[in-house]
Amino acid sequence: MPKAYWMATYRSINDPAALAAYAALAGPAIQAAGGRFLARGMPAKVYEAAVNQRAVLIEFDSVAQATGAHDSPAYQEALKALGQGAERDIRIIEAVA
Repeated sequence: MPKAYWMATYRSINDPAALAAYAALAGPAIQAAGGRFLARGMPAKVYEAAVNQRAVLIEFDSVAQATGAHDSPAYQEALKALGQGAERDIRIIEAVA
């Protein structure tokens, strides 16, 4: 079964306190669901039409594990804490075998 990657980009951060509350809950929820943080922060370099915005890359053992992490009650609590504190884009991508 191929691994999966959860990619999140932050278009804007409207409420840093809400983002901090989200991070305090989301990190442990994602790790408890089997996620491994590979990279997070601002890009070192952007190319093409990319926007210089915060990004997070998380590895999971499968797409099912990644979607389960997102849909878990613990992660949903983190999303409630975030509220409208950030505009984000999240994608789950299956690895190339």
